[in-house]
Amino acid sequence: MAMNSGRLRGGIVHRAFSAMTAATLTFAMALPAQAQGKVQVVRDAEIETLLRDYATPVLNAAGLKTSRVQIVLVNDQSFNAFVDGQRIFVNTGALTAAAVPNEIIGVLAHEAGHLAGGHQQRLREQIAAARTLAIVGSLLGAGAIAAGSIAGNSGGAQAGGALITAAPGIAQRSLLSYRRSEEMNADQAAARFLDATGQSMRGMLTTFERFSQSLSLSGVQVDKYQISHPLPRERIALLEELARKSRHFDAQDPASLVQRHQLMRAKIAAYSGGATAVARIFSQDRTSLAARYGDAIATDLAGNSAAALQKLDALIKEQPKNPYFREFRGEVLLKLRKGDEAIKEFSQAVKLDPAKSALIRARLGFALVSSGKPGNMSRAIEELRVSVQSEPDNFSAYRHLSQAYAQTGDIANADLIMAEGNFRAGNIQDAKVFAARALQTMPAGSPGALRANDILTIGK
Repeated sequence: MAMNSGRLRGGIVHRAFSAMTAATLTFAMALPAQAQGKVQVVRDAEIETLLRDYATPVLNAAGLKTSRVQIVLVNDQSFNAFVDGQRIFVNTGALTAAAVPNEIIGVLAHEAGHLAGGHQQRLREQIAAARTLAIVGSLLGAGAIAAGSIAGNSGGAQAGGALITAAPGIAQRSLLSYRRSEEMNADQAAARFLDATGQSMRGMLTTFERFSQSLSLSGVQVDKYQISHPLPRERIALLEELARKSRHFDAQDPASLVQRHQLMRAKIAAYSGGATAVARIFSQDRTSLAARYGDAIATDLAGNSAAALQKLDALIKEQPKNPYFREFRGEVLLKLRKGDEAIKEFSQAVKLDPAKSALIRARLGFALVSSGKPGNMSRAIEELRVSVQSEPDNFSAYRHLSQAYAQTGDIANADLIMAEGNFRAGNIQDAKVFAARALQTMPAGSPGALRANDILTIGK
């Protein structure tokens, strides 16, 4: 999944996401590296739909509104997931490493435990309390130094210095202890959610066994008081007890879900490591549907789109109603400059897509715009408008919608759409430039003129 600017074929795109807050909670052993800066967010209709299908039952069991919880893919090859706000972030590395759906479902159930437990807000409160403890400790230490100096007592000054040094450490341990307890609480909540939805906890146990093995192989001696999560062995002991009590421990993932999981792994492997990565994951079954799907994608990425199309056609013959095979075929046809055929494939993908993904609809709109045919522009505008209404943060869709308006000669709306797109993307200065241009030709008092004026007055 090479992370180049712009949209990548096969439905995968990326964008930078703002830094996580101090209240970020992680599924892995420590605060992820991406929490310290920006993360690369991956967009793909097929993967997002699958993860949403994984998450919906556990979110319902957790009492969370599924419409308010967003699942975000992060371009990172480590096995990790974390929450921030009402978002669950899942690394692509976790998706490729998980052999079966149940492992990822367990991860999502754990993160749902954090959200349902309100851990982020309480963590913010604990951080504030830890800061207060550190400040008070430092003030006490400074007071002891001052008292010792006035009395001419060097011992008092030394004691004060020790208090200042110790205070941040005490505060940190207090905070880490709190975080460890919340991780254990999230584990127990996940167990309840999985049990309530008739799913096994086996995947969670597999995940923690993986962490435990990695920790042992690293040869590092870990001070359990200096980490934010319980040691894997502690978590395994707790989960094993809960898992054995569950009547669903031996429950298996449905075969159809397993196949979708393998198709997802194949797609990520193809984008992240090409044919070699696909062959490595599917070394035991290179003729499976997923292995051949990954091979078709890798073939296209390697520059042989004609051969990729032949491989993809064989897959579609087996699963003619798979919307994501159709979507990818549309992308390959665009590359081969077969625009009319691409439009038909994207139209089929939209029709077959059970999730009605705005991403696929946006690609149909792009194909219509790319045709350059005036007769396609009104349909392009319709498709892209529906897409941005469903996903108002898709900047590429705004850009293509603006192009469609421009090709019809409607420059005012083309400028207004670019103003809106830049505003949504946080490019406020660019948004104001386009809003000012739109106002020059928009009818006074029209809804478009009012919106352009709103954008212009932001920050004044």
